[in-house]
Amino acid sequence: MSPTAFTFRPLDPLTDAGLLHTWVTHPKAAFWMMQDAKPEDVERAYMEIAADEHHHALLGLDGDGEPAFLMEYYDPAHRELVGLYEPQPGDIGMHFLTPATDTPVHGFTRSVITAVMARLFEDPAVRRVVVEPDVSNKAVHALNEAVGFVPEREIRKPEKKALLSFCTREQFENTVVPS
Repeated sequence: MSPTAFTFRPLDPLTDAGLLHTWVTHPKAAFWMMQDAKPEDVERAYMEIAADEHHHALLGLDGDGEPAFLMEYYDPAHRELVGLYEPQPGDIGMHFLTPATDTPVHGFTRSVITAVMARLFEDPAVRRVVVEPDVSNKAVHALNEAVGFVPEREIRKPEKKALLSFCTREQFENTVVPS
C-alpha cells in the first residue's frame, strides 16, 4: 500500500478504545507494554493523551477509511524523554503501532512508517523526529533505518532500555525520496 493512500484522524478514546484494546493487548504488540490492559485501562490511557497538550494520538486510515494503524506524537521536551537527552528546537517524538493480522501485506509496515514520518514533516516547525524503541525490538530498528533514522545511543527509561535515534527532514527525504 502506498504511504499516500493513508489518511489520519484524531483518535477518539471513547469510541476507539475497544479497537485499540485488541491491538495493544495482542502478543505482537508486546513492546507497547499493555499486554494485561483491560478495555477501561486503554480508554483511560488515551483519555489522558487526549487531555495532554504535549502528547497526541491519531488513527491512520486505509484507502477505505478503515482504521489501519495507531500513531502517537509528543513533545520530547515535556514527555517521554525529559532529562534523557537535550531536545533541540523542532524535535518531535513518535510511536506507531500496526495491528496484528492473519493476512500480512508485504511492505505494509514500511508504508505506515513512511506515512507517519511524512505526516510529521508536514509541519514546517518539525526539523527532527526522535524515537526510543526498546533495544531488543530489531524489527522496528530496521524500519527506522529504512526511513532515515540514525541511532545515537542506548538510554535507560523507567520501563525499558531504549535506543535513542533521530531522523532529520533531510535524512527522511534523502532515504525515502530517490534523487
